[in-house]
Amino acid sequence: MAAQPPSRLARRLGLTDAVVVGLGAMLGTGVFVVFAPAAELAGAALLVSLLLAAGVAYCNAMSSAQLAALHPQAGGTYVYGRERLGPAWGAAAGYAFLAGKTASGGAAAIAVGVYAVPGNTTLQRLVAACAVATATALNWWGVTRTVGVTRVLVALLMFVLGGVVVLGLTGTTAPEATGTFWPADGALGVLSAAALLFFAFAGYARIATLGEEVRDPAVTIPRAIPLALGIVLAIYTAVAATALVVLGPDRLAESAAPLVDVVTVAGYPDLSVIIRLAGALAAYAVLLGLIAGVSRTAFAMAANRNVPAFFASVSERRKVPGRAVIAVGVVVFCIALSGGLVGAVAVSAFTILLYYAITNAAALRLATSERRVPRIIPVLGLTACCLLAFSLLWQAI
Repeated sequence: MAAQPPSRLARRLGLTDAVVVGLGAMLGTGVFVVFAPAAELAGAALLVSLLLAAGVAYCNAMSSAQLAALHPQAGGTYVYGRERLGPAWGAAAGYAFLAGKTASGGAAAIAVGVYAVPGNTTLQRLVAACAVATATALNWWGVTRTVGVTRVLVALLMFVLGGVVVLGLTGTTAPEATGTFWPADGALGVLSAAALLFFAFAGYARIATLGEEVRDPAVTIPRAIPLALGIVLAIYTAVAATALVVLGPDRLAESAAPLVDVVTVAGYPDLSVIIRLAGALAAYAVLLGLIAGVSRTAFAMAANRNVPAFFASVSERRKVPGRAVIAVGVVVFCIALSGGLVGAVAVSAFTILLYYAITNAAALRLATSERRVPRIIPVLGLTACCLLAFSLLWQAI
């Protein structure tokens, strides 16, 4: 067995675990939340935006994978930026990640409440608060427990999403779809929708941020990232196509819970409770992964004094960055109680696109002997990240 690179944390995660972490981070809030605002921007061209977002995610994933193999440390692009571009770029990436992913964590917590108790704002906030508290506790207790819970949630979610596709396409005849194929805002609408949809793909970064807890990271991480991304793209395409067929672009754009409306219109209204429960569980899986990933980035930044050194502490017994986990949980808790769902998604998309722009820029600095993919991949990724980020509404920027 090859010697493991030095790590301050315990290397307990294999390939399957790493893929599960990525799936749990991607197959959640995005599929239940982002299709509606994306359809409002892109109309029936939603699938074009989805494929564009997936293409950008693929470029980013390839850049992330080759960098993670060379720098298997907690922190992701924070580390890559420091090593390849300089400390200031690493710090910028770290701050973008912390800002974007804490916003995502708040959105995930809000989504748990929205799907669990629709129509009651007070109960939604209470459920969101409980979700953040328990997710923080699980992460504080240890990463293997986090992955174990995520594995169960991912399996249930994939079953439910498959059911939505089957029921939607085989149910009663849907009303005639309305709306033109190309959106009123033209290419800008498609790009803006792709930027929002990128939010649904961005979770694969969670794999790279766990670089010090993955066994044989130089092999495992480059395999896990594209594998998780490919699985998610297939599922998203099937679900988005089903929603467009059953609801049409106009009704999809107006839907507060698109997948619930799909099964209802298809003639299975009694199953809406199951879909809502799945939405809450999916968002919870995302929340678990977000707290894990953001805390590891905060931990890495603390070691370099970009955030207070207090957060560089590692629990001797559990081998997790406990103080960072608790701090991230507190911040996400506050955002969950004060933020709006779609606004949090837009802010997260903007900052994470900037984060991946730095990822691709760092990949461009790799020597020829270090490269695992053609140089054109990070070039396309860098260009597309900047283009999508600044196609968003000015309020998000």
